[in-house]
Amino acid sequence: MNVKLPKAPTARIDSLSSEISAKALNLWAPFSLEKSEFDIQIFDIIGEDFWGDGVTAKSISRQLLNADGRDVTVMINSPGGSMFEGIAIYNLFREYSGKVTVKVMGIAASAASIIAMAGNEIQMSESSFLMIHNAWVVAAGNRNDLVSIAAQLEPFDKAMTSVYVSRTGQSAEDIAEMMDNETYINGQEAVDTGFADSLFDEPTDKKAKDKVAAHQVDMIMAKQGVPRSERRKLIQELKGTHNAAQDTQNAVQSELLTEIQSLLTRYQ
Repeated sequence: MNVKLPKAPTARIDSLSSEISAKALNLWAPFSLEKSEFDIQIFDIIGEDFWGDGVTAKSISRQLLNADGRDVTVMINSPGGSMFEGIAIYNLFREYSGKVTVKVMGIAASAASIIAMAGNEIQMSESSFLMIHNAWVVAAGNRNDLVSIAAQLEPFDKAMTSVYVSRTGQSAEDIAEMMDNETYINGQEAVDTGFADSLFDEPTDKKAKDKVAAHQVDMIMAKQGVPRSERRKLIQELKGTHNAAQDTQNAVQSELLTEIQSLLTRYQ
């Protein structure tokens, strides 16, 4: 898709730090994949964290320099992070001379969704998600300070709105409402609404999906105060039932996932 994308503001507000949406973090399931020479993987938070990890504009710039104008594929699975770092990475991809194909492998939330919009072509799977919202930061101060911070953030929200509008062709009012509501968009919805160009086939790996699902239900039960020993017992029982079922039939949909859905209903 050949779209003239706007350049986003590169200024930073030194007194503010970005915060990852708790919901996006819960939906994020980290993983790793083998990559070819010109694949760029964004499989971490955006910006450097306390441990020195994370995806930065500096690391992306180095990889694009090595690609030297060749076409690149950018694979994204990130809950977001620093808005300012995300905008810088978006601008790097936007200005790159080669073709940029973006594949959302899991979730591209917040700052990561802005990065995704820089692709000349954006692909998603049916089970992957975009999440868009207004700039999300940690701030402190009196009411005058907070009013000032809100005013400083407004140009960044408008810039992000402009990026989404340019990509999708939707109205600024509709996009602004989606950002106000922190909207999650699955693969098919993204294609239907212009956030993505096409769906790609994801490999069927029921074992990996079961592992992610088990991890997610364990997190939810932990938040509800279910003791660790009981959580482990429940998960092991579900795994045992699932493995036994697989010995007798080749089910298209994992029985474990079905059982986990009932647990989610029970503990939410």
